[in-house]
Amino acid sequence: MRNSIFQDIRNIFQNPAERVTQIILLNVLVFITAHLVKAVAFIGGFSMPLLDFLALPANIKDFLLRPWTIITYMFFHLGFFHILFNMLWLHWMGRIVSEYIGSQKFLSIYVLGGIAGGLLYLLFFNLFGNSSPSFYLNTRLLGASGAVMAVVFAAATLLPNYTMHLMFIGPVRLKYIALGALVITTLVDFSVNTGGKLAHLGGAAFGFVFIKQLQKGNDWSKWFLVPFTKLQNLFKKKPKIKVKHKKSSSNSYTFHRKPTENEQEIIDAILDKIAKSGYDSLTQKEKDFLFRYSQKK
Repeated sequence: MRNSIFQDIRNIFQNPAERVTQIILLNVLVFITAHLVKAVAFIGGFSMPLLDFLALPANIKDFLLRPWTIITYMFFHLGFFHILFNMLWLHWMGRIVSEYIGSQKFLSIYVLGGIAGGLLYLLFFNLFGNSSPSFYLNTRLLGASGAVMAVVFAAATLLPNYTMHLMFIGPVRLKYIALGALVITTLVDFSVNTGGKLAHLGGAAFGFVFIKQLQKGNDWSKWFLVPFTKLQNLFKKKPKIKVKHKKSSSNSYTFHRKPTENEQEIIDAILDKIAKSGYDSLTQKEKDFLFRYSQKK
């Protein structure tokens, strides 16, 4: 059973179409690891300053000594309900974004939105934080909320009239869900968790602008994904068979039009699976997708 779980996780991380699940798993794995490390440190009687190492500090001098925290903070949670609600929102909204514009753009929105939220947080505290030095020096930012808010507003900007059915409320358009989430979690009582709320605003603004630019033909994810694509290609196993699979004379797949980004990710994942385990290892759903797509003109 343990081997099966690890294999399932490995398969998820090898599938480029599963970016949402990958990000959720990374957050959960970091959360579990952080609490295990804290427990070991407590039992062993020594300290482990995870907050200093992974959270984003408000002090610009501390940040320059730990620049990686602009990335790590958005994967680091300490509270159970903090990570629970962040991951639920990410699952709901991330699926919508991935389905309509592709999982690679979802990844760009999450990471760049988190960076935008972190930069707004740094800017605010270093411009206005000197009025309360002790508060400023001890402030840390952690959690995926800014990155998640970027995904929420990207989804709402992309499909403002998309309707979701909320428990106890009924059908609500996505644009109102996004605005309601921003008001409730950010604009109400700005004096509480100011750093987190600044990250929300930065992420929301980035998600909105990213989609508006994409609609104008400016894809900000292209330059961001270049190093990730090169790194992935280094570890990608080359298929041992040709892209065209022929089981018999009746099983020949020729693609008649250029696939969309999301379709190409699914096709690549299916073809990789064929290369590793053969055509018979495909699920019926995967076989049906391959067959249906090969018929599209």
